[in-house]
Amino acid sequence: MYLWLKVIHILAVISWMAGLFYLPRLFVYHADKPVGSETDQTFLVMERRLLKAIMRPALVVVLITGLGLWHVLALSLSEPWFAIKVTAVVCMLAFHGLLERHVREFRDGLRVKPSRYFRIINEIPTVLLIVIVIAVIVRPFS
Repeated sequence: MYLWLKVIHILAVISWMAGLFYLPRLFVYHADKPVGSETDQTFLVMERRLLKAIMRPALVVVLITGLGLWHVLALSLSEPWFAIKVTAVVCMLAFHGLLERHVREFRDGLRVKPSRYFRIINEIPTVLLIVIVIAVIVRPFS
């Protein structure tokens, strides 16, 4: 049971991360398009589908299987590596929420942030993923 839970968790993480990497990249190109243009409408469809069909379902599976693994392995937040991982995952959840907000802003015809902003935030999931992988594999401070 444990190994299957781990496999499903890893596959869901890969799917979720793909969306976290790709959605801000879509925003980079979408930010400069005129509201209501054909290109704007195409980006709106792409962003909505990515969020609803891939990112949200993958996130739900990540959370369910992650909590399952936490329970099966009886992990404690007093273990430094695990506390680091959970903190980075919470940051990743906050980043996902930020992307959800930007999808709504684009949908509502708002252009609150320039493309440069999206280029910069596109690096956040990469940094968090590096922290998570190091925490899980190297288990620093343990």
